[in-house]
Amino acid sequence: MLTIGSPAPQVVLEDTEGQTVRLSDYQGEHAVLLYFLRSTSCPVCTRHVRRLADTGEEFAAADVRVLLAVPEDRETAAAWQAKHRVPFTVLTGRSGTPHEMVGLSRKIFGSMQQSGSVLIDSGGIVRHAHGATLPTGGLDRKGIAAALVRMRAARPAR
Repeated sequence: MLTIGSPAPQVVLEDTEGQTVRLSDYQGEHAVLLYFLRSTSCPVCTRHVRRLADTGEEFAAADVRVLLAVPEDRETAAAWQAKHRVPFTVLTGRSGTPHEMVGLSRKIFGSMQQSGSVLIDSGGIVRHAHGATLPTGGLDRKGIAAALVRMRAARPAR
């Protein structure tokens, strides 16, 4: 898993339209919250996404872009996004899963994909990193909220 305070990895992913998305594309512009779903068939993960959507205005006010990463292929991700009316960009890996790129491996005999969240500030530094084997713990809302408070406090006054 990523270390808080370290530079974000140079992750290159693909959205459901086939467009390349690099985390570095947001650097200097916006902070990014990247939520890693265990799978698109995980009902708990889908509930986490709905909670993120319900609080989307808070993220927008903090200038944070929410991105979702799924381990499935682009077509499966697009179908899930449409079915659940997901308002966020959904990303897949070009080779391997997005999860592997940040250290969220498969646990329990290699059969269960971890879920988790990573918050990267606009300077490209990891401010929150959390992983969980069970999907109920995959979205650390308290940890994300605390990291957002610390990020706001560290911003220079305008």
